[in-house]
Amino acid sequence: MSLFGSIMSKIFHRKPAAAPAPKAAPASSAPATAPAAAAPAAVAAPTAPPAQPVDVEAVLVELAKEKGGGGNWRTSIVDLLKMLDLDSSLAARKELAEELGVHAGDHGSAEQNIALQRAVWRKLAENGGTVPASLRD
Repeated sequence: MSLFGSIMSKIFHRKPAAAPAPKAAPASSAPATAPAAAAPAAVAAPTAPPAQPVDVEAVLVELAKEKGGGGNWRTSIVDLLKMLDLDSSLAARKELAEELGVHAGDHGSAEQNIALQRAVWRKLAENGGTVPASLRD
C-alpha cells in the first residue's frame, strides 16, 4: 500500500474509542434468554474513500489525546506520520513526495516538509475528508 493510502486508511477507517463496558446485571432467578446473533461487520477496503465525509481534524484531535499530545501534527509532516504510527524517515517522505507530486525544495528541507503537509491535507479533502482551511493553508 502506498504511504498516502496508509495515511488515508489510518484516518478514514479509524475505529472510534472503545466505549466503557456495561456493568454486569445482578444475578436473578429469571430464565436466561439466548443472546441475539451478532451481525457481521462490514470491512471496507483500506484505501476506499469513506461513504460519508470524515472530519479529519476531529479524528486527529482524538488520536492526539490518546497519544499524549501528538506533537505538532497540524504543521509537521513528521509528527503527523509518527502519530499515525507510520514511517517518518527521509526515505518515506521522499516516497510520499513522489506519490503526491511534491517537488518543492530539497528532500527533507523545511520547504518540502511544509509542501508535503499541505499536499496531504489537500489529498485527504479530495478523497472525502473534511479538512478545515486552517490546515490546508
